[in-house]
Amino acid sequence: MPGDGEPIIRVRDLGVGYEDTVLLEHVSFDVRRGEIFVILGGSGSGKSTLLKHMIGLVEPAGGSVFIDGDDIVTASGDARHAILRKIGVMYQSGALFGSMTLAENVRLPLEEYTDLESDEIELIARMKLSLVGLGLFTGHLPAAVSGGMQKRAAIARAMALDPAILFLDEPSAGLDPITSAELDALIRRLARNLGVTFVVVTHELPSIFAIADRVIMLDRRRKGIVAEGDPRKLRDESTDAWVRQFFNREPEPATAASVGAR
Repeated sequence: MPGDGEPIIRVRDLGVGYEDTVLLEHVSFDVRRGEIFVILGGSGSGKSTLLKHMIGLVEPAGGSVFIDGDDIVTASGDARHAILRKIGVMYQSGALFGSMTLAENVRLPLEEYTDLESDEIELIARMKLSLVGLGLFTGHLPAAVSGGMQKRAAIARAMALDPAILFLDEPSAGLDPITSAELDALIRRLARNLGVTFVVVTHELPSIFAIADRVIMLDRRRKGIVAEGDPRKLRDESTDAWVRQFFNREPEPATAASVGAR
């Protein structure tokens, strides 16, 4: 069973926000090695901001994020660099360089962080693109391929250095249902075949049910985690009315005041 192993990420008592705005307080959870772990919640709940804290882009107000035993919050210099080598990130937009081919985009981390020869780097870039179904598009510019293919190329680049953990921020954003389902299938296949741990931020219910081994659900009103576990069980068995409402895609109940105003 995926995710039955020991935690590869441990978040403890984390404070999440920006400037004077507090989004989350005293957040603690584990991500188990080899699982597809999904962070979900409503708009403005702090999903993507939490991810940025977990990968060290934003310093938290307090707390710790342990990546394979090492705290990314307090690490610096070579120790921080060693932690970052264990993770790969795909941002919501894909963030590919438009003037570079797909292969050149995937080559970038290898050129920056390894001493490999150019032909070795080219071979690895082509292999990574083949893993995501883009072996025939290595020489294409991002503008010449579809949005779904750009997302796949961004995943290939995130995998360039063979990280143990892949962070994906809203991978299905802007994709049609068929392309989104194909991307979900790719994520499942990579997780199972490569043994990579995935941390995925999304609010897309079909994707959540398709890929998630386990989820945490954030609530901006309560500034924390309101549910954790199998998304199907949360949908069917949660005792929290708002959690059931979210997973069953139900609107807010109409109040007497709102009904009278119509």
